[in-house]
Amino acid sequence: MKTTLLSLLGTVALALSALAHGDVQLGPNGGRILELSKNETMHGEVTLVNGVFHVALLDRDMKPVELKEQSLAVTGGDRSNPKKPKVEKQGNHFVFPALQGDEYPLAFQFKESPSAKVVIARMTYDATTCSACKKPEWVCACAAKENEKPSDKKK
Repeated sequence: MKTTLLSLLGTVALALSALAHGDVQLGPNGGRILELSKNETMHGEVTLVNGVFHVALLDRDMKPVELKEQSLAVTGGDRSNPKKPKVEKQGNHFVFPALQGDEYPLAFQFKESPSAKVVIARMTYDATTCSACKKPEWVCACAAKENEKPSDKKK
């Protein structure tokens, strides 16, 4: 009985977490924001254009940061057989090809400089369309909007 109840609660919790979009923050270009520092001074805005992910660096005020010595490595796809797509600098973005599939985890290993410690950020790419906003789930911020206080919406 206890095992059945725990299994049922676990299933309900998993289902609810799958339906919730989480705290997705969108950047100035409509991409998903990732935290690339320990003190919120560096962010990455992830967008997908024609099957290629673009990661733009943004400062604390969400202003573009010029690419210099920074580096980015990405790992993703099937957890039992992860892929490491080649990440290149293109203009003021890091770019790498999207992986096969409509849903997979991505881990970003960012370094501010060659001697800096690696900061890891994670997200799940999910191409499923949100029924409420019609955006892909990985850039859907419906839950964040639902959680705003009425005073936040006026700003």
